[in-house]
Amino acid sequence: MTTAIATHELTKRYGEARGVEALDLEVPAGEVFGFLGPNGAGKSTTIRTLLDFQHPTSGTAEVLGMDSVAQSVEIRERVGYLPGDVHLFDHMTGQAHLDWFERARGSHDPTLVASLVERFEISLDRRVEDLSKGNRQKVGLLLAFAHRPELLILDEPTSGLDPLVQAEFDQLLREAVAEGRTVLLSSHSLDEVQRVADRVAIIRDGRLVVTNTVEQLRADAPRIMSVRLSARTDPARFRVVDGVVAATGREDWIDLRLDGDLRPALRLALEIGLDDLTARHADLDELFLGYYQDDEAR
Repeated sequence: MTTAIATHELTKRYGEARGVEALDLEVPAGEVFGFLGPNGAGKSTTIRTLLDFQHPTSGTAEVLGMDSVAQSVEIRERVGYLPGDVHLFDHMTGQAHLDWFERARGSHDPTLVASLVERFEISLDRRVEDLSKGNRQKVGLLLAFAHRPELLILDEPTSGLDPLVQAEFDQLLREAVAEGRTVLLSSHSLDEVQRVADRVAIIRDGRLVVTNTVEQLRADAPRIMSVRLSARTDPARFRVVDGVVAATGREDWIDLRLDGDLRPALRLALEIGLDDLTARHADLDELFLGYYQDDEAR
C-alpha cells in the first residue's frame, strides 16, 4: 500500500454552514503528513469524516485502502486516534482506560505500553479527574499508540505538553515512521508540524490550498526584502509595484513580500533613496500566514 488516506471530492456541510468542500487529499504511507490550518479551517471535520464519526455530504474517502463508511469499524481497529479535545472518564484511572480500550479493539503491545509509560511519566493509577491537562493528554497519547496501529491520526497532539515532553513526542513519531507506519498530524502550529513532517497540506476555509514537501515549500517561498529609505515613505507606494504582494512599515524600514522579480521594487527604493537593505526567503511561518492574508492586506 502506497497511500494511507485518499479522498475524492470529499464534502461535509452542516446545513448551510461549510465544513470541508471538494477535498482531494492524499497521504502517502510511511511518512508524517502535516495537516495545517487555523481553528475552524476544516481539519477536525476532515478527521471526523475519515473515521466515520459523521457521514460525508458527498464524495468519498479511503483509509488504509478501505471505504470510510462501509468499512469504518475495521478502519478504527487499525487506526490510533487522538482527538483535539480529549474526553476521558473522570472517575476512571489511566489503567482502567487502557483495559477498556483493549477489550474494545484488541490486544495492546505490553512492551510498547511499558516504554511509553516510562518515557512520558504517565500516571496510570490515578483517576483522570485528579490529573492536569498535560497528564490527561499523555494518557490520550498512550491510548492512541498502545495497539501499535498502522495509521496514527493525531489532532493537536501536543496541546498542554511541556517542551521536554514535546521533544520526546517528536522522537516517538520518527520511530513510528521508521517502523513503516503513517502519521497524519493535524495542527494550527506550523512550528509543531515542520519539526517532524515530510509533507504538508494547508487547508483554508474548508479547501486545500497547497500540498507539498516541507523542502519544496521552503524552496518556493516568496522573498522578503526590507529597505531603509532616506525619506519617510508610505508603504502603499510599493504595493502597486510589479512583484510586490505585500508592503508594511516598521519603524524606519519597509518590509516587502515579493513573488517574482525584485528589481522593480529595488529600482523604486533607489529612486527614493536607499540607505540599507536585507533580503531572504520567507520562512514557513510567513508562508503559512501568507495563505491567510485578506486581499485588502496584500
